[in-house]
Amino acid sequence: MRIAIYSRLLRNECLPSVVKLVSLFQHKGAEVILHVTLFNQIKKLLKKNLTCKVYDQNLAQEPIELMISIGGDGTLLDTITLLKNREIPVLGINTGRLGFLANAPFENFETIASNIMLQRFLLEKRTLIEFKSNVDLFGTDIWALNDFVIHKKESSSMITINTFLNGEFLNTYWADGLIVSTPTGSTGYSLSCGGPIIFPHSANLVITPIAPHNLNVRPIVVSDDDVISFEVEGRVNSFLASLDSRSVPFESHIEMAVKRAGHNFILVRFNEDNFLNTLRDKLSWGNDSRNS
Repeated sequence: MRIAIYSRLLRNECLPSVVKLVSLFQHKGAEVILHVTLFNQIKKLLKKNLTCKVYDQNLAQEPIELMISIGGDGTLLDTITLLKNREIPVLGINTGRLGFLANAPFENFETIASNIMLQRFLLEKRTLIEFKSNVDLFGTDIWALNDFVIHKKESSSMITINTFLNGEFLNTYWADGLIVSTPTGSTGYSLSCGGPIIFPHSANLVITPIAPHNLNVRPIVVSDDDVISFEVEGRVNSFLASLDSRSVPFESHIEMAVKRAGHNFILVRFNEDNFLNTLRDKLSWGNDSRNS
């Protein structure tokens, strides 16, 4: 098995465990390739018999079978820009805080390595959204696992977002912004703005306004077969568009749309990591003194 491992900068106390994880994989017969950021952090700790191939951004030609993200949910979302449209399974090992997606505990790395090599895991398909525009805003990184967001750029006045479903007018949102969320992203920014929680396998997208000026405007759930397009206006002519955590400025003449991508994100999870358990754990459902 060929395994790619990615992380942002890790805390120093995590590094010896990462080296042990690499050693465990190699001892079990796996070939490990490391992102250059991670390699540079641990290279002084690697023994001479631990030789690892290093990659930077281009994984398009690498015949890998699994990718491991070490960090939090944001780190896992970075893997989309590395894998592009390749449906390579991704396991998130959590060293962060919340960990909706990266929910395999870092301290269990020995069990994780064993389960991976014995194929004791499940693969879960997650919907991605794809960004379209008449201007090259995001380059080749046009997919998002969580959400696409239109934000106002200035702090003073709201913006006007005319929104269309399959070319048919839906609504004009006077707001600070607008979120189009996948089921996976429904527990993120959309949830904090009053959007509903959508189960991962639901064939839906959620349109959630950010601080809408009209109180009767509420989040709406639409089919993920719909193409959602936008026309944005405001007192200023510059706004922000975001795919997951990647933001770029744009102007009002830019034509933009999002739709379900033609490929999926493949999330690796273990039997105990089902969505209901994650909801109860991460959102502290049922944590009440009356249940004690």
